[in-house]
Amino acid sequence: MAQGSAREVTEPVVPGPRQAKGNPVGPAVAASRRGRRTRRAPAWFLVPAFALYAFVVLLPSAQGAAFAFTDWDGLNPTRHFVGLGNFRDMLEDPGARGALRQTFIIAVAVTVIQNAIGLLLALGVHSRIKSRNVLRVLLFAPAVMTPVVTAALWKYILAPDGALNGMIAAAGPDSWQQNWLGNPTLALCSVAGVVVWQFAGYSMVIFLAGLQGIPREVHEAAAVDGASGWQRFRHVVLPLLAPATTVNLMLSIIGGLKLFDQVWVMTGGGPGTATETLSTLIYKNAFQFNEYAYSVALAIVLTVFVAVISGGQYRLLRRREVAAR
Repeated sequence: MAQGSAREVTEPVVPGPRQAKGNPVGPAVAASRRGRRTRRAPAWFLVPAFALYAFVVLLPSAQGAAFAFTDWDGLNPTRHFVGLGNFRDMLEDPGARGALRQTFIIAVAVTVIQNAIGLLLALGVHSRIKSRNVLRVLLFAPAVMTPVVTAALWKYILAPDGALNGMIAAAGPDSWQQNWLGNPTLALCSVAGVVVWQFAGYSMVIFLAGLQGIPREVHEAAAVDGASGWQRFRHVVLPLLAPATTVNLMLSIIGGLKLFDQVWVMTGGGPGTATETLSTLIYKNAFQFNEYAYSVALAIVLTVFVAVISGGQYRLLRRREVAAR
């Protein structure tokens, strides 16, 4: 017993895993801490960029938003705090309500029609026709044009003595000719049509990328199961196009809500206020009517409007994507 106890006392102690090489916490814990430090390090590289972004964008935006609660005209150095007065005036302003309504109409019309046409074009050029590459280039070409140039071109085409009425006069009765941009009923449709014409090819490209990402085996399996062309499109193609649909709808609705260039060049918000949008109303109040604070209040409303609609749409589309997987 004495000898056994002596051996137990004098026997060297082998370091355990938590004591190996003098590391009191063990190699696994040390590696985990090193990994956290490595992941934290790149975040510091964002600081200069974020500081510049805050200085150029965030701080001026916050300062500009503060003007919405004053009566500043944009020129006079003195200004007075009016609280929510500009927002109350907005609720009582029929021009602001009309601009909000027309902005929503244009955004919805452009989003629905543009993406429907873009999807049809994508299905067409995704087929095996020989001219598909040429058609892709021609259909996408309007999207790379400057909106101001496109609007100026269509303003000439849609003028009372423009190319469209000239073609109608050559092919049909004079009663078919219209004042496309001077008629309050037709002006809004004309502006929306120009936007759709320009960006339908852009939506086509995004849908085409989604179509090319669908494996051919999926189509073949559906055909073997006896699915018709419409059934394959509805139950196979559309669910797999959910990511492309989300991108297209988000871009379309945001672009439609912020629409300015085409409206300003083609109609200037007229005739009367038939094509007035929130963007054109903001510009007029800031630079024509010297109501800078009121224009900032309108800009805040437009920002909230875009954020709420696009955010709600994104959540719905993401749920659709998840359900389609």
